[in-house]
Amino acid sequence: MSTTGIELNTRRRGFAEAVELVSSMRFAISLLTIVSIASVVGTVLKQNEPMPNYVNQFGPFWFEVFAKLGLYNVYTSWWFLLILVALIVSTALCVVRNTPKMVRDMRSWREHVREESLRNFHHKVEWTAPVARTLLAAQTAERLRHAGYAVKMVDKEDGMLVAAKKGAGNKFGYIFAHTAIIVILLGGMLDSELPVKFQQWFLGKTPFGGSGVIADIPAQHRLGISNPTFRGNTLIAEGQTSDTALLPQASGVLVQELPFSIRLDKFHIDFYSTGMPKLFASDVTVRDHETGKTFPATIKVNHPLIYKGIAVYQSSFDDGGSKLKLTGFPMSGTGDKPFQIEGTVGSATELKQGNETWSVEWSGFRPFNVENIAANQDARAVAKNVSFNEQLSATLGKASGSAARNDTAKDLKNVGPSVQYKLRDKTGQAREFMNYMQPLTLDGAQVYLAGVRSNPSENFSFLRIPADAEYSVRTWMRLRAALADPVLRLDAAKRYAARALAPEQRAQGGLTGQLEESAARTLAIFAGEDGGRGGFIGVSQFLEKIPPAEQEKAANIFMKMLNGALWELWQAANARAGLPPIEPTEANGRYLQLATNALSDSVFYGAPVYLQLEEFTEVKASVLQLTRSPGKNIVYFGCLLLVAGVFAMFYIRERRMWVWVRDQDGGAHALMAMSTQRKTLDFEREFDDLKAKLPQPA
Repeated sequence: MSTTGIELNTRRRGFAEAVELVSSMRFAISLLTIVSIASVVGTVLKQNEPMPNYVNQFGPFWFEVFAKLGLYNVYTSWWFLLILVALIVSTALCVVRNTPKMVRDMRSWREHVREESLRNFHHKVEWTAPVARTLLAAQTAERLRHAGYAVKMVDKEDGMLVAAKKGAGNKFGYIFAHTAIIVILLGGMLDSELPVKFQQWFLGKTPFGGSGVIADIPAQHRLGISNPTFRGNTLIAEGQTSDTALLPQASGVLVQELPFSIRLDKFHIDFYSTGMPKLFASDVTVRDHETGKTFPATIKVNHPLIYKGIAVYQSSFDDGGSKLKLTGFPMSGTGDKPFQIEGTVGSATELKQGNETWSVEWSGFRPFNVENIAANQDARAVAKNVSFNEQLSATLGKASGSAARNDTAKDLKNVGPSVQYKLRDKTGQAREFMNYMQPLTLDGAQVYLAGVRSNPSENFSFLRIPADAEYSVRTWMRLRAALADPVLRLDAAKRYAARALAPEQRAQGGLTGQLEESAARTLAIFAGEDGGRGGFIGVSQFLEKIPPAEQEKAANIFMKMLNGALWELWQAANARAGLPPIEPTEANGRYLQLATNALSDSVFYGAPVYLQLEEFTEVKASVLQLTRSPGKNIVYFGCLLLVAGVFAMFYIRERRMWVWVRDQDGGAHALMAMSTQRKTLDFEREFDDLKAKLPQPA
C-alpha cells in the first residue's frame, strides 16, 4: 500500500510539473519564437507556388528536403498547426491556473493586515484627531469613497481598519489578453485550411492534378457546399457561368461546390497612363440553386458581393479565350512562304513543318502593352559569348532585347497588342514566345519584337526583326531563307566578286574564283553551315582559329566581305522573287545592318516558325475570389478582447490603501499606508494629495 501511494504521489507530482511547464511563460515564449521563425520563412519563401518553380529554384535534392518540411505551405503544414494547438493549450492552462487566483485577489480586501506591518510601508502617514475612532474611521472612509475608492470597514480588537482599493480591474487585462490569444488562434484556425485538410486526412478528399472539364471531375476531388471554410478562385469569361471555385493545392486543385452560380455579363476595366489598372469591375447575375432566385450585382475591388455567408471579391482579370488569326513564317530551311494559322487563348493548335509536328499552346493575349521605350535603349539578349576582340562583341545582341525594363526611362507608350504561346515538340519540350503585333521604334528604327524564353522563371529575350518599307517582316524572312540556300549564297558570292573587282582584275580568272570562294565561305560561316553555330558567334569561332596578332585585321576584312556579300544576297533573293533590285540608299544600308544583326541573333530564337498576329477578337474574363470565413467574427471578438486587455494592463493602475484607527488620549490615532504594483509620478501625486486631505478636520 505504501509503495502504491508513493507511485501515485510521484505520478501526481509529475503531472503537476508537466502542467506547470506547459502553462509557463518560458514555454509560451519558446512556441512564439518558433511561430515567428516559421512566419519569416513563410514570408521570404513564396507560398503555394507550382512545384516546378521550386524544383527550378532549389534543385531536386533541396526541393525534396523542403517539401518534407512543408516549407512550401508553411501555414497549413502539420507541424505549424501542431504548434498553434500547443500554444492554445499552453495559454488556456495559463488562464485556467491564474484566473481564479486573480479573481480572488480582485475581490479580496486584504483586511488581515496588522498595524505593525503598515509601518513598514514606504508610503505612509500618521495623524490624530479629537474625535472617536468610529467617527474618524467613517470620515476617512467617506473621503476615500469621494476619491473613487471602494471601501470596507473592519472592526478589530484594538481598533478599526478601513481597507480601500481602486483599479483592481487591471487584472482583467491579463485575463482578457490571454483569452484573446486563444480566441484569435481558434478563429484563425477555423478560417485556415485546417477544415479542408481534415477532409483530406479523414474523408478521402484528394487534389485533382489532371486537366479537362470541371463538371467531369470525380467526387473525391470535390468539396460540398457544407464545407465550413474555404478560399478559392474562379475565372469566368464574358457570357459564361460558374458555380464552383478552385482551391489550389500543392499537387493540384480541389473543386469547391457553391450554393449559387455566377454569370459574368460584362467586365469593365480602366487603365492609368502607365498601363496599370485603375479600375476593374464585373457586372454579374447571381442565381440561387435552392430557390431559383436571380439578381444582378456589380463586384468591384474593395466592394465584394456577400451572399449566403460567401464573400465574392474582384481579384483580377484574365483572357477569356480570345480568337486569334496569325501569319506564320518559317524560321529554318530555304522556304519563306507564309501560312495562316488560327487559335484560341487557352487551347492548342497543331502545327506541321516538314516532317515535324508541333503543338502551339496559346497561353495569353493582351490588347495593349504600355512599355518604357527610351530613345537610347540598348537591351541585349544572352548572345554575348565572344572572346577574340571587342570589335565583334560590340555588334552582338544588337538585334535583341531583355524583357527587363529601364526603370529610369520616362517614355511610356502603348506599343499595341501582343500574343503569348508555347511551342511544344513531340518529346514534350517547350519554349515560350511573346510577339508584338505592331512594330516598335527602337534606336530610331522600326522593329518587330519576338520574345523567347526557355523557363517561366526567366525574363523574355527579344529578337528585333526590322520592318521593311511595307511595315512587314517579309523582306527579312526572304533574306533569312536566302542565307540558308546554298545556291543563292553562291549566286551572291559571284555577284560580290563581280562588283568588288575592277575589270582588269576580273580578267584574271584565278583572282575572281578566289574571291567568290571566300565570299561563299563567309556566308556559309554566318549561316552556320561551316561547322560553327552561325551568326556572329560562328564568326568569332572561326576567327579564334587565326593567330591573335592577326585577328583584328582578319575581323575587319571578314566583316567588310560579309556586309558586301549579304547585300548581294539580298539582291539575289529579290531577283528570285521577281522583285526589282535594291537601290543603294542610306535607308537600305541601315535596314541591311539591322537585318544582319537579327540574322545573327536568330540562331538563339530556337523556333521553327515565327507567328505574327494579324487579327483578334478579344474575350475578357474576370477572376473572382470566393471565401467563406466564419472565424472572422471570432477573430474580431478576440481583437476587441485584446484591445480591452492591453488597455486594462497599461492604463488601469491598482492601488491599495489601509487606514488603521485606534483610540488615543481622548481622541483617535490614524495610520494610513498605500501601495501599488507600479510606482509612477501619478501615484506619488495621488499619495501626496490623500496625505494632505485625510488628516484635515471635518
